[in-house]
Amino acid sequence: MNAYPIHFSEEVKSALSKRLPIVALESTIIAHGMPFPQNVNTAVEVENIIRDAGAVPATIAILNGELCVGLNDEQLNTLGQNKDVWKVSLRDLPYVVSKKLNGASTVAATMRIASMAGIKIFVTGGIGGVHRGAETTFDISADLTEMSQTNVAVISAGIKSILDITLTLETMETLGIPVVTFGSDEFPSFYSRISGHKTPLRLDTPKEIAALLNSKWAMGINGSVLVANPIPEDKEVPHKLMEKYIHQALILADQKGIRGKEITPFLLKSIADATGGESLEANIELVKNNARLGAKIASAL
Repeated sequence: MNAYPIHFSEEVKSALSKRLPIVALESTIIAHGMPFPQNVNTAVEVENIIRDAGAVPATIAILNGELCVGLNDEQLNTLGQNKDVWKVSLRDLPYVVSKKLNGASTVAATMRIASMAGIKIFVTGGIGGVHRGAETTFDISADLTEMSQTNVAVISAGIKSILDITLTLETMETLGIPVVTFGSDEFPSFYSRISGHKTPLRLDTPKEIAALLNSKWAMGINGSVLVANPIPEDKEVPHKLMEKYIHQALILADQKGIRGKEITPFLLKSIADATGGESLEANIELVKNNARLGAKIASAL
């Protein structure tokens, strides 16, 4: 564990002392990924799913400049309702801490804080990666570089489908990040079970995934493993239909000049509006599905 001070909830502090399975959760999905009250309701439900599966949830955020691992209801509501919560990736973390601001952690920042706290399993919706058009914008998420060096496994529904999945997978191979799909030969695309890509690796049980993690880190091979967990079939949005909505949202973002850290929340909201909320419901369901698997992997590990 890192020496930098971390504020632990009593539940997480107890779990660490007893060496119980713990699952880290990000907070950007609360502050920037969904509207209120679905964001807070989903956060609470996901935490309860993890508890019911035999693990302890540890939602991570920066509150008044403090690194917080494990949040209470009041803190979740602060993230879900306040409009001045920073979206904190790794580059923003020292600034938000030093200025004693409130911040919701992205995948990269959550991984770093989880690692500092001694937590090895992290559940999210989907990871960031290489944005479409990155050959001209050079817009590549810090999630990938963080995954190349931090020993925290990421359980997600794959790569966010608003991104360039092909280039993201290629970049992950270059960075030496194992990509495993749970129970499928097809790599998923967040809202959909298919992406048009065969998964690099497949494992079918939490125990097998835990064994892979132990082997990797025992050999001194630093970095994450992406565990892609396909959304349940009855909850997915068809891949071809979602591609149409994504294309429309990208055009709208370009017209409005949306760039940088604002692009992902803008695209997700635009797609949710275009689908009449169907994509938002899929987003909620895939996070719950990932929480169940993450808790099982944490217990096996």
